[in-house]
Amino acid sequence: MNPLFRCFQSRNPVAADAVAANRYFHLMKKVQLLITSFTFSWLSLFADDHKKNWIQLFNGKDLEGWTIKIRGHDAGINHNDTFSVKDGAIHVSYEKYKDFNKTYGHIFYKTPFSHYLLRIEYRFLGEQAPGGEDWALRNSGVMLHGQTPESMTKDQDFPNSIEVQFLGGTGKGKRTTANLCTPGTDVMMDNKLLRKHCFKSNSETYHGDQWVTVEIEVRGSKSIKHMIDGKTVLAYTQPQLDDGTLLESGTISLQSESHPVEFRKVELKRLGKSKK
Repeated sequence: MNPLFRCFQSRNPVAADAVAANRYFHLMKKVQLLITSFTFSWLSLFADDHKKNWIQLFNGKDLEGWTIKIRGHDAGINHNDTFSVKDGAIHVSYEKYKDFNKTYGHIFYKTPFSHYLLRIEYRFLGEQAPGGEDWALRNSGVMLHGQTPESMTKDQDFPNSIEVQFLGGTGKGKRTTANLCTPGTDVMMDNKLLRKHCFKSNSETYHGDQWVTVEIEVRGSKSIKHMIDGKTVLAYTQPQLDDGTLLESGTISLQSESHPVEFRKVELKRLGKSKK
């Protein structure tokens, strides 16, 4: 310490404390500025990385890049305005339906994918359409490794695909989501070929109109994982058609099964092919 300051401190301790406090104050301001600057830089890098690596399949404004196929109608016809965009989300609604009558629908993204991480935010709203089946209550999903909408027959219910099934809770009891259904397909679990149509995950139950985020890791024909909150809730291998043809890639589509649902985010990150 400077001898003059030591002398000053001994003669005027109050003033010395004020000087020390002032120095501490300015030091803390510099530290706070450095922390703020570091945090801003990190967030900017994170945002740039997200923008660079994640493809927004849904642009938040319209249905550009998507093709609709509804049972009983040709591809490209949005029967009863089933699919629309409102408030930055894809709305699947049935205001113009007098009777749903098994008019299952799907909206397909234009590009097929093989190895990727898919992230979807969805929620269920309102009441089921008149004529909707009991099993379709608060029921929707995303179809992976699917056929194209143009290749579906006019009266085909669902595309041949791997379905990650979304279910909403009914207000009581357990009802898992991110389940698996297999229209026209099969999968392997524990080295066994399974031909059952649907398989439950071990997820929590999500009641009401809360948003749910599901991630799906797809590794071509090798493996698929369903994840919620970073936890794997279902996993399987070798997705394939009923005839045994392995599914290496295919379309992605969102479902319409008679209960109103919104999709707020549909984004995808390509993954490299594993050498294992």
